[in-house]
Amino acid sequence: MTVTDRSSAAPADAADPPTRGTPASPRRRRRREYLLFLAFIAPNAVLLAVFAYWPIVFNGYLSLTSWDMLSPTIPFVGLANYADMFGDPDFWAVLGRTVLFSGAVVIGCLIAGLAVAMLLNQKLVGRNLVRTVSFAPHILSGVAMGTVWLFIFDPQIGLMKVVLEKVGIAGPAWMTDSSWAMWGLVLVYLWKNIGFVAVVYMAGLQGMPTDLYEAARLDGAGPWTLFRRITLPLLSPVTFFVTVVTIVGTFQAFDVIAIMTNGGPGDATTTISWYIYKQAFQALDAGHAGAGALVMFVILIAITAAQARFMERRVHYR
Repeated sequence: MTVTDRSSAAPADAADPPTRGTPASPRRRRRREYLLFLAFIAPNAVLLAVFAYWPIVFNGYLSLTSWDMLSPTIPFVGLANYADMFGDPDFWAVLGRTVLFSGAVVIGCLIAGLAVAMLLNQKLVGRNLVRTVSFAPHILSGVAMGTVWLFIFDPQIGLMKVVLEKVGIAGPAWMTDSSWAMWGLVLVYLWKNIGFVAVVYMAGLQGMPTDLYEAARLDGAGPWTLFRRITLPLLSPVTFFVTVVTIVGTFQAFDVIAIMTNGGPGDATTTISWYIYKQAFQALDAGHAGAGALVMFVILIAITAAQARFMERRVHYR
């Protein structure tokens, strides 16, 4: 009698055990892709958390304390630093000087940068060289730039004195006169940023649709009408971008001020960034420094959010 093999008697359609070659299920595949994504993003996320987000959080905490940056204890005082700061007329004067400085630089950069961009957008000999030279100040270090301009503004041997004397003007003591020190910084930052603004405007000008200009010329539009009715409206996104970037840069201005004026004479060139530095490293008052830094952070975030909202609305309307 033959013994029946049970394994051979098993149904032919029975499910085979999974092998290595069997494709993974969709859920398992998604899980593997998600873990792979986390593995790739983890280093960047850790660096951002440690060097970007944590300092903001810790600064917010310091703004609620009264710490001299030396004591091992950090007393918590709540909103007292903000009450002191907003009740101090000197802080509002600092904000006013910052707005004046930023506004003068922004307006000057927009006007001069657009003029330079329209000039360099023409087919001129040596145009690329002029573009490079005009953009070079934007990438110079603030320390080198401030040192050079100190010699230019020197009231005895400076280049500015020589140039003004050629036209019969007695140059002021730029960096030691409280009436002129801020305007000297404005000139320096105009020189630094005009090339950058011009390059950005040139990119916008080179993307202009030529058919609009041709149609307007056929209707009898002159150069001023073309500029006012076509060029300026089409450059409005570029103008808004340049405005926001320049405002952020001027609010954070520090290195040139440190080299050229040290916030003086008196407090004539003390902007909000220098105010934060003075509170932290001269007065050793981390609480007021943190409060000032948080106010500047909120202002810049509001400006950036306005830019994003503006661009979003333009895309939506298109």
